Amino acid sequence: MKIIIIGSVAAGTSVAAKARRNSEEDEIVVYDQDSDISYSVCGIPYYIGGEVPTLDTLTPRNAAWFQKRYNVAIHTEHRVMKIHPDQQKMDILNLKTGETVEDFYDELVLAMGAKPVTPVAFESFTDAKNIFHVRNIQDASTIHHYIKEKQPKTALIVGAGFIGLEMAEQLQQCGIDVTIIQRGNQIMKHLDRDMAFRVQQVLEKQGVKIALNTVIEKIKYTDKGKRLVTIDNHARERESDMIILAAGVTPNTNLLHGTNITLGSSHAVSVDEKMRTNIPHISAVGDITESYSLITGKPLYRPLGSTANKMGRIAGDMLTGGSLQHRGILGTGIVRVFDMVVAYTGLAEQEARDAGFEIEVLYNIKPDKADYLGGKELTIKAIADRKTGRVLGAQITGTHGVDKRIDVLATAITFKATAADLFHLDLAYAPPFATTKDPVLYTGMALDNAIHDNPLITPETLIQKQNEGEKMQIIDTRSKKQFEASSVKNAIHIPLAELRERATLLDPTVLTVTYCNKGVTGNAAQNILKNKGFQTVYNLSGGNKNYQLYLELIGD
Repeated sequence: MKIIIIGSVAAGTSVAAKARRNSEEDEIVVYDQDSDISYSVCGIPYYIGGEVPTLDTLTPRNAAWFQKRYNVAIHTEHRVMKIHPDQQKMDILNLKTGETVEDFYDELVLAMGAKPVTPVAFESFTDAKNIFHVRNIQDASTIHHYIKEKQPKTALIVGAGFIGLEMAEQLQQCGIDVTIIQRGNQIMKHLDRDMAFRVQQVLEKQGVKIALNTVIEKIKYTDKGKRLVTIDNHARERESDMIILAAGVTPNTNLLHGTNITLGSSHAVSVDEKMRTNIPHISAVGDITESYSLITGKPLYRPLGSTANKMGRIAGDMLTGGSLQHRGILGTGIVRVFDMVVAYTGLAEQEARDAGFEIEVLYNIKPDKADYLGGKELTIKAIADRKTGRVLGAQITGTHGVDKRIDVLATAITFKATAADLFHLDLAYAPPFATTKDPVLYTGMALDNAIHDNPLITPETLIQKQNEGEKMQIIDTRSKKQFEASSVKNAIHIPLAELRERATLLDPTVLTVTYCNKGVTGNAAQNILKNKGFQTVYNLSGGNKNYQLYLELIGD
């Protein structure tokens, strides 16, 4: 059997490696239009910023190494021009010689990845020497040399996803003044807006300027022809030495025209659990391919190297008689932004509501380890289905310990854990690594309590109720000094130690909200009032700290 793979980065090489591990008999051939294979796209920003010392570090393998190790023929600088599914053949252009040849396959695997989005205003500037994509090793080399030779002072980044934020961090650390332009009303579109705002604050603290709800509509050069001037939808002009286009990617499906291969709702290739398309003998893997949500079962497109490698392994196994199947994804992601780490998994709040879930929302603000050993604050926003208790998603910001908590939560969600299940996890504890009640355990406990006994209220819902004029009494349980420094609108101050005695001054029939600085003391006050017969008592999730941040977000 002859297996041909188009594409030789994460997914394509994974197909080849797994197929060869399973079989020494099959012929395996790879075509790629680039000159490099199996490189780390995700590492490019860190090479630009100098954290990765040499470009070779991102390209540890070449075609000759792959041929020797796996007996796989990789033809770089060969562009597949057309696929003929009915004849199981392809037309291939040798970019070095200009010669066009045919090749036939028994099984074909599409691993062409994704291509960067070029905003409309930039389409006629593709040859500009100071406008860059960040997609392959050549891009990395070009940007590196430009910075070294031209020593730019200012940079404009279009897009605020992973690559945009990573490039902002690295360029800023290189001494370049950075501005991020974002089409939407927040950075990091996969986060809830209130969590994305926390990341925005870190960027702005580091001197990165951010323009939301902004689209570049026109570009021109200055009189000297060396700098670019962009004009946005607000008629704002910005002059910069270089522009990074990080507006996202789209599946690289141009080659599929005329093949009748089905695309999914995300415009990526639709495949089954074995990575097979609707056309016999053609499979697809990696960033060109649509996955599906482990929670909703609906199509989900989240192009990441981790998913691409997994898909490649499954396809290579399937083609050589194996039994691996794709099980879907949660869309888990993580990124470092200066001294903050931000991560997410599963459904965001609005995604869960749109999917029809009635949810409980928790903001859990806790140190990553014992305070006396330098614990740093984590903010975990987690949501659970009120009907079943199942954890549906989580988002975390912090400086330390974010990665291990998001991985625990992703594992738990994958196996359909409930909030109660989280609390009963037997996680590792010692003061240098965690608190006695790990933030993950506390997240489960508080969510489970909220679903069954102690309801939470988010700052957004509280403000909405206040704006609608709903009658309520809001109790601030902190110290007088904290209360006077900042408090929830219309709150009355009753310290926790005085609440039992002064509860008689309150109306037990009126909706009551308790709060402290982060949530724990507010919960204690909630229990006191419930035990005294108060009918409806909410604890403000995340306390006054979360409330004040939300006020900043909405500009109140």
